[in-house]
Amino acid sequence: MTARSAVLAIINPLSGTTSVAQKARLRDMFLRRADTLGYAAEAVFTTHPGHATELASAALQQGVSRVFAIGGDGTINETAQAIRRSATSLGIVPIGSGNGLARHLGIPLHPANAIERALNGRPVVIDSGEINEHPFFCTAGLGFEAYVAHAFAKQPVRGLPTYVRTAFNAFWAYQPGRFLLNGHEEKELFSLTFANAGQFGNNAWMAPTANIADGYLEQCEMRRFPIQVAGLLAWQLFNKTLNRSAYWQGQSIKKATVQTEGPLLIHADGEPLTLPSGQAEVRILPGSLLVLL
Repeated sequence: MTARSAVLAIINPLSGTTSVAQKARLRDMFLRRADTLGYAAEAVFTTHPGHATELASAALQQGVSRVFAIGGDGTINETAQAIRRSATSLGIVPIGSGNGLARHLGIPLHPANAIERALNGRPVVIDSGEINEHPFFCTAGLGFEAYVAHAFAKQPVRGLPTYVRTAFNAFWAYQPGRFLLNGHEEKELFSLTFANAGQFGNNAWMAPTANIADGYLEQCEMRRFPIQVAGLLAWQLFNKTLNRSAYWQGQSIKKATVQTEGPLLIHADGEPLTLPSGQAEVRILPGSLLVLL
């Protein structure tokens, strides 16, 4: 008898607004469907930050062919970083607040449909990025978006309404910073995004023309803008036309250096991080991850 191919689902019980009971039903559905399709399936709930990376690393060592991340962009990040540059493929089941990578890749947002897609999908190669060796697969950034990520992480409730409220409040408190780019060009910027995928999540497109498999990151700069154009910029962000704004500037890059005075607040796929040195090194890792599509 031929051995069945192994598949593991890693489920974050805290992602999004879906209840733990709903996630348990999702787990059971995944196990039943995977068994029907002939997989040797296992599903595990995470219990602490970094647990998804630990579970995915162990699965890689055990020869598991497909590892599913059932959660938000943070769970996907933790899972994917363990299986980069390997023959193990990532299945994405988005149940987070933004689901930026899933939206960019056209993965169904309904969990049952996403599970079906991943179980029957084929591996497709995409790029990934690093910011000071912190992996990211969707976007990493500084300035306003990092400020919001740090504020959002402190909220007791997740989900889109909380994120919108947090971003609105942050807009009035945030002051644009000064950044030294590549050691020679100093700029005052509202935000600075390094985009592998084109959007943050919730169809907020910072890099409308980004190609997730072209071997480049899109460096997107938003300079300070008058408050009266904020509404128009928000409309362009969600209508995939922000790159037409006079306040937006972008270029394709393979690496970049950013420096600022004092500790530097950043995010990687929405997860808040602080760089005490005040310096960020960003680079692309072409063709470094297999995703089931």
